Amino acid sequence: MSDNDELQQIAHLRREYTKGGLRRRDLPAAPLTLFERWLSQACEAKLADPTAMVVATVDEHGQPYQRIVLLKHYDEKGMVFYTNLGSRKAHQIENNPRVSLLFPWHTLERQVMVIGKAERLSTLEVMKYFHSRPRDSQIGAWVSKQSSRISARGILESKFLELKQKFQQGEVPLPSFWGGFRVSLEQIEFWQGGEHRLHDRFLYQRENDAWKIDRLAP
Repeated sequence: MSDNDELQQIAHLRREYTKGGLRRRDLPAAPLTLFERWLSQACEAKLADPTAMVVATVDEHGQPYQRIVLLKHYDEKGMVFYTNLGSRKAHQIENNPRVSLLFPWHTLERQVMVIGKAERLSTLEVMKYFHSRPRDSQIGAWVSKQSSRISARGILESKFLELKQKFQQGEVPLPSFWGGFRVSLEQIEFWQGGEHRLHDRFLYQRENDAWKIDRLAP
C-alpha cells in the first residue's frame, strides 16, 4: 500500500455518537445556564483545556482566520478573552468586530458555537486580569510582537531573560499593546452528537430581552 493509499484511509475513520441526546424539554430558557452546565461537565471529565475556544475572524478581503484562545470570563454581557492588541486577530476585529467562537468538546460529543460582536475591554478590566497571571506569563506578554515574523526562537528567549532582569523588582507593568475583548451573545448553538448521524442542534437567538429557541436539522 502506498503512502497515498494509507492517507486515503481517513475516509473510513468514523464512530457512532452514543453519549446521549438533547431534547427541547430539557433546555433552560437562557443559553448561559446550559453553557455553564456543559462547561462544568467538561471540567469534571478532565478534558484537556476545557476553556479552549476557536476564535474566527475575517480580514478586509473577507479571508477567514481561526485560532485557539482560552475563555477567561463569561456572563450575560458576553465571553471574554485576552490577547496582544498588535496581533492579526486584534487588527481584524478592529476592522470587523463580528466574530464567532467554537468550543469543541469532542470527548463529550458536544460543541457550542457563539456568534456576536467583539468589543475592547476597559483598561481596568485588563489590568485586573493581567496582574492575576503568573509573573512569567506577565513578562511573556512583553516579549512577543504577536504575528510578526522572527528569524529564530532564540530571539524570544533572549528577550524574555532581558525583561525578567529588568522587571525583577516590583510589579510587572501592563503593556500598552496588551488587552482583551468581550464577545456579545447574539446567537448560541448547542450541538450534541446522536446515533446514525441524527445529531441534536438547538439555536438560541436573542430577541430583545428574551431568547428564541429553534431546533436545527443536523
